Amino acid sequence: MSEIPGDLRFLKSHEWARVEDSGHVTVGISDHAQSLLGDLVYVELPNVGDRVEAGNACAVVESVKAASDVYAPISGTVTAVNSALTDKPETINEDAYGEGWIFVVETDEADAVNELLSPDDYAELLEDDDH
Repeated sequence: MSEIPGDLRFLKSHEWARVEDSGHVTVGISDHAQSLLGDLVYVELPNVGDRVEAGNACAVVESVKAASDVYAPISGTVTAVNSALTDKPETINEDAYGEGWIFVVETDEADAVNELLSPDDYAELLEDDDH
């Protein structure tokens, strides 16, 4: 299992959120999630300007095995999407916490990210899932 970056917060459904210096929140799926899905073949991105609600599905990642919804960890407006994933969805497999980000949200509730799982809590969740 890869190292979980300390600046991320997680949903139990394996999405991560990183609060950027701008106050915007970058969202992706965890390395654990991409390894469960296997080789990704398609990513359905939200649209810039879409309003997303915390806990609601707003994107889809599809592998040869399955399609999986991506849930918004925080409510806000989508300000950017990683359009490079349209041509190279496998970027998520290769760099889930970096170049494999999925979208960015502008929110007025960036503090709500603190209510998500910490990296340690997320690692514990994964250990519990393995038993």
